[in-house]
Amino acid sequence: MALYMKAAEILDKVEQKKGAVKTLVYDSKFQNIKQLFALVCETQKYSPVLQEIIENTRLLKETKLRHNLAKVLVYDLLIGQGIKCGGSWKAMMLKHRSRLQAALARIKVKRKVSRNQDLLPPSAQHNNGVDIPRYVRVNTLKTTVEDVIDYLKREGFSYQGAASQLEDLCSLSGKTFMSDLHLQDLLVFSAKMDFHDHYLYKAGHIILQDKASCLPAYLLDPPVGGHVIDACAAPGNKTSHLAAIMKNKGKLFAFDIDTKRLSTMSTLLLRAGVTCHQLANEDFLKVDPLSPAYRDVTHILLDPSCSGSGMVCLHDGSSEEQEHDPERLKALAAFQLRCLNHALKFPKLQHLVYSTCSIHPQENEEVVSACLENNPDFRLIHLFPEWPERGRDPLTQCLRASTTKTFTHGFFVAMLERQATPNSESLDEQPPSISEPSAGEEEQVEVSVDEQFQPPAAKKRRRNRKKPKKQKS
Repeated sequence: MALYMKAAEILDKVEQKKGAVKTLVYDSKFQNIKQLFALVCETQKYSPVLQEIIENTRLLKETKLRHNLAKVLVYDLLIGQGIKCGGSWKAMMLKHRSRLQAALARIKVKRKVSRNQDLLPPSAQHNNGVDIPRYVRVNTLKTTVEDVIDYLKREGFSYQGAASQLEDLCSLSGKTFMSDLHLQDLLVFSAKMDFHDHYLYKAGHIILQDKASCLPAYLLDPPVGGHVIDACAAPGNKTSHLAAIMKNKGKLFAFDIDTKRLSTMSTLLLRAGVTCHQLANEDFLKVDPLSPAYRDVTHILLDPSCSGSGMVCLHDGSSEEQEHDPERLKALAAFQLRCLNHALKFPKLQHLVYSTCSIHPQENEEVVSACLENNPDFRLIHLFPEWPERGRDPLTQCLRASTTKTFTHGFFVAMLERQATPNSESLDEQPPSISEPSAGEEEQVEVSVDEQFQPPAAKKRRRNRKKPKKQKS
């Protein structure tokens, strides 16, 4: 019942203009943030349909439920995964289920559609009819991909092997699943599959994380035992991914200015078995790059606050409002550029990944272009040449992700690399200049921003080593 009460409370606040969905969800301190976020977003997406069903059945009069509470219950009963609570609420909703189902059926007949998603207005169909698969990242700090696959097979899941093309990821149904064709630690399931109550999720053996959100840590590929910064870390999925790549060795500095989000993150990292991190409730912009504590930082992941316009489930109108509010986007872009410029001041920094869950060029390509103008000692790395969606011209070295081309949420990723200096040991004493290729690159006469980058072979070698044993519960 707590889930539905909290979801209704957030919908009330959204209607009262007290905040955006994502902020309100994370500020709620609800135990299962992902589950709450999904329920609120999906209820809001289907709001006009749910409203019509409630009015046609006179449900509020029959049950005395509050308006938004009725909406979330009707959503889960008719469209979602089913009522997740017991007691009087479940009994009450089941009592009215036949009438509610009949009302939904009449709406479909009236509009001449057969699927629930076809009832959505075009503005709400951000994924153009494509259901984003359920992505599950295996937490290699606690188990292995092979052990998770075996565990699920014993539970009746059917493993289909590794995907050979992107379209394979949208062909899954029921309890079938497969390995992703790009990320080795990622398993892919039907969009309807829910793992929030599954043992592997509760024990921290799997992380529910969209594929696009896995790209920043995967491409940054920090070394085992290295010193790494996650600049705007909460809620922590990318932080736990970095720790897994680092095999819990070295130092992982994680900053976030929001105390509540940092508290949620601490719980998530504890469940994931992360021990190499140092959390700080601090504004990254106020962190001193010259502090002795960060003198050995070589890799930074920067995923700053953004409009969230790439998140498929954000249908509260905020994305559309921001598109028509250039001042809002301008303010966000200015903040993001400040963060990016600040991050490049760390003296031993070698690689930085900048990412957002925004679709707006103002927050993506334009921020990166402005940063490169301010920081000539850094250049773009050409990421994942085989990735199907590139950054807007001329920054095609960057990656974009979308529901239609990559079957993920909307996302943007860019990697910046410090250009080599004549004497790499003098990095603290003099500014870097272009003189020779960085270590590990192919020799060439001129340094080119179009140099291609793929996840290094070292990543594959690391994965072929002995993997952590699955912890016994």
